[in-house]
Amino acid sequence: MNCIIVDDEPIARDILKTYIEQVPYLTLVASCEDAFEAMQVLKTKDIDLIILDINMPRLTGFEMLRTLKKYPAVIITSAYPEYALEGFELSVTDYLLKPFSFPRFVQATEKVVNKTGEVPVSKSEDLFLMVKSDKKLTKVFFDEISYIEAYGNYIFIYTGQERVMSKQTLTQFEQQLPASQFTRIHKSYIASLKGIKYLEGNEVSIAGKKLPVGKVYRESLLGKLKN
Repeated sequence: MNCIIVDDEPIARDILKTYIEQVPYLTLVASCEDAFEAMQVLKTKDIDLIILDINMPRLTGFEMLRTLKKYPAVIITSAYPEYALEGFELSVTDYLLKPFSFPRFVQATEKVVNKTGEVPVSKSEDLFLMVKSDKKLTKVFFDEISYIEAYGNYIFIYTGQERVMSKQTLTQFEQQLPASQFTRIHKSYIASLKGIKYLEGNEVSIAGKKLPVGKVYRESLLGKLKN
């Protein structure tokens, strides 16, 4: 499927470019900074999918859609959940709340595939997140994460010998992680299930450290460790 990105934020466009490169059935035709640039592309190119931000200068994503008599499949990417209803009224295929993970992005694109009837080829097994850290984007693979620690409005992501700091809350980051691989064990910690060596009392051993397990998370953790 030929797709275009429409987003005024350079970092958001870079993340989407990286995600698209990992999906074999997607071809990026253009990366647009605003709606007017996107509309010119739509006039001259055969586009199957628009990956569209809402809040942009001059013309919003929704205003752009309303000016078009006909448009291809649309996936909305936005930091604002309150616009979701309006998006679906415009028949968008999916609404991704920023920041979103690569698996969630793939899920949205496969909804488009299911609607068009095209069959995707098998996708990459290298699942990762692009994390904003110290004014740069750092690729963090899910398989390499041992645990994540909250520190106010920041988090520390521990991957082997490396520690990546990112300005976001633990809850925001948890929404980007595959639930089958990670679990909240404490108000300040998320742990990789495969990284847990053992559970003893109200502590787990992971990556050579002992982390606390909150009472409200212990039962859920036990259930996941038994599966």
